[in-house]
Amino acid sequence: MNKHTEWPAWRTKLKTFIEDSRVQRFIITLIIINAITLGMETSDDIMSQWGGLILTIDSLILTIFVIEITIRLIVHRFSFFRDPWSVFDFIIVGIALIPASGPLEVLRALRVLRVLRLLTMVPSMKRVVGGMLSALPGLASVAGIMAIIFYVAAVIATNLYKDTFPEWFGSLATSSYTLFQVMTLESWSMGIVRPIMEVHPHAWLFFLPFILVATFTVLNLIMGVIVNAIQEEQHSEFTDTQKAITDNTSAESQALHQEITILRDEIREIKALLKGQSRAH
Repeated sequence: MNKHTEWPAWRTKLKTFIEDSRVQRFIITLIIINAITLGMETSDDIMSQWGGLILTIDSLILTIFVIEITIRLIVHRFSFFRDPWSVFDFIIVGIALIPASGPLEVLRALRVLRVLRLLTMVPSMKRVVGGMLSALPGLASVAGIMAIIFYVAAVIATNLYKDTFPEWFGSLATSSYTLFQVMTLESWSMGIVRPIMEVHPHAWLFFLPFILVATFTVLNLIMGVIVNAIQEEQHSEFTDTQKAITDNTSAESQALHQEITILRDEIREIKALLKGQSRAH
């Protein structure tokens, strides 16, 4: 028997209500409105005129969020905490309930984290975040490759340019930061490489291969790992949906087969009964 059929009627009604698409859209709308009001709170001019109304709206929305989380806790009970997305929602809403005073004043700034609930409410966003999280093992390998490339390049750059450009390559730390700036292509040519080439004309032989490897190869590799993980996440979700549809179809087919079998047995019994009556006559 399905465990949901064993639930009390009131709990089943709560589950149907909280999972209704209209309720979900309403919560999404409140999250967007809350994001706007939290942004408006950063303006002294707006708060001086509309501060009371904005704070009232913020409190009302927070109350609705608390009610929503409470209903989900009642419906799912301890299984609520087995879902990482539900735990994320619980923490985000819980932070807003902690009094933001004294040493906890920083929590006022963290109220904007409520906007992140959109990631759990919008399925397409949830798939992207899920794909990025599943890409973390692959990204760790890419980060290791990048760390090796940076270390080797920083050692070479420090040895080559520390005497003439100590402010950029005086140590491994400064060399690493300078190379990071070069990798991001922020003022790498006019700001760094061309001044170095005025003293070391062949410096391009070092920087161009570094840019090709670090920027165009490794960063594209990172994007490839993330995209592949997102595609696998979507394929897994599609496969689960197909499996659910197949299971439902199989269950319906089995039920239909049983009904047909029962109907055939009843027809045989009726035929046997009719034959018995005709012989009696």
